[in-house]
Amino acid sequence: MILSIVLLLVGFVVLVYGADKLVDAASGLALNYGIPNIVIGLTIVAFGTSAPEFVVNIFASISGSSEIVLGNILGSNIFNALGILGICAVMYPLTVKSNTTWIEIPMAFLAAIMVLILASDFLLNSGSDDFLSMGDGLVMLMFFIIFIVYNITLAMKPGEESDTVEVNKYTTGQAVLWILIGLGGLILGGKLIVDNAVELAINFGLSERVIGLTIVSIGTSMPELATSVAAVRKKKLDIAIGNVVGSNIFNIFFILGVSAIILPVPISEPNFTDIWMNILGGLLLFVFIFTGKGRRLERWEGVLMLGLYVAYLAALILNW
Repeated sequence: MILSIVLLLVGFVVLVYGADKLVDAASGLALNYGIPNIVIGLTIVAFGTSAPEFVVNIFASISGSSEIVLGNILGSNIFNALGILGICAVMYPLTVKSNTTWIEIPMAFLAAIMVLILASDFLLNSGSDDFLSMGDGLVMLMFFIIFIVYNITLAMKPGEESDTVEVNKYTTGQAVLWILIGLGGLILGGKLIVDNAVELAINFGLSERVIGLTIVSIGTSMPELATSVAAVRKKKLDIAIGNVVGSNIFNIFFILGVSAIILPVPISEPNFTDIWMNILGGLLLFVFIFTGKGRRLERWEGVLMLGLYVAYLAALILNW
């Protein structure tokens, strides 16, 4: 049991390190080939913060651990919306730009609603079991493509202000080497996490759902937490909230979509509690922006979101 815990922690460290090096080197390589900075930020860097969730879900799908597949995505999104934004808002009230308010946040909420609709097969086919099928995965991927095209089109408009990302310089050889090292870290870390999360679930008598919603999802969301906290400390407030909202859209439309294509994801009755919690997190974020002066998330709202997340974790653990 102790070995499983150690290997799980090692897996998280290796996974996050691999994602960081992969993104850094891939961004440098893209810059060498003349790809605009903003496109790098919206594609490679955006993928980087969600790479841990992606790799863990690929391994979980291949191994048939469907509860970890769904728990990792829903748990990450709930932690992002209530935990990370709650922490950031307590640190400093988060001001939100118009596009984030009216496009990205509603799209994240739409993604949460879509999981409910696609998972509720009984609404579409009487007597059918609930699961996310390959067709559902393709639908989510289509929405993801629309989201990426929208962002790149918006960013490339003349006179449109966009935050740029810092890109380190690499020679092509150095970039390829670090990309391979980063991929190796992602693969090794992802396998360690899935294998040992399942082992811990068995040893502690926990369900894979609870492990996925707590330990796995929080661990894979560390890049989002680090990015958003760093952005708040630099007073780049819209990056803090945009990073989380973008990650939530990415997690559902791309990662869960790919996972469902690899292997259909069964939906059990307890999963609907998590799906509704994910919807609540997206709804609260949208509502709270308009409750104070201007469009921003206030400290007291951050405290409320954190409290709600802690209560959710307590309910999960007490009812495993």
